[in-house]
Amino acid sequence: MIVTFEAELWNWSARRADSWTFVSLPTDASEEIRELSGPPRRGFGSLRVQVTVGDSTWATSIFPDKERSCYVLPVKRAIREAESIEAGDVATVRIELLE
Repeated sequence: MIVTFEAELWNWSARRADSWTFVSLPTDASEEIRELSGPPRRGFGSLRVQVTVGDSTWATSIFPDKERSCYVLPVKRAIREAESIEAGDVATVRIELLE
């Protein structure tokens, strides 16, 4: 499954000092991913994905966020710097589910 969407980057308020930055997947895509992936198999319910933002592609995991009712994707500092994006910016994100 491949999902492409635009989303605003946001900082996780619980760890703001650590600069944990995420994007939220669209709710409809999150529901479809939940249906396809079945019961959680990995820690925290994470799922392995390959992500592309701009010219950067990397492997990581998405995590269910009960508060937002969707999956969230961490966007590491190296990617944010390479793509000149930060919290508050909107990025086009392509996610391919690897599991």
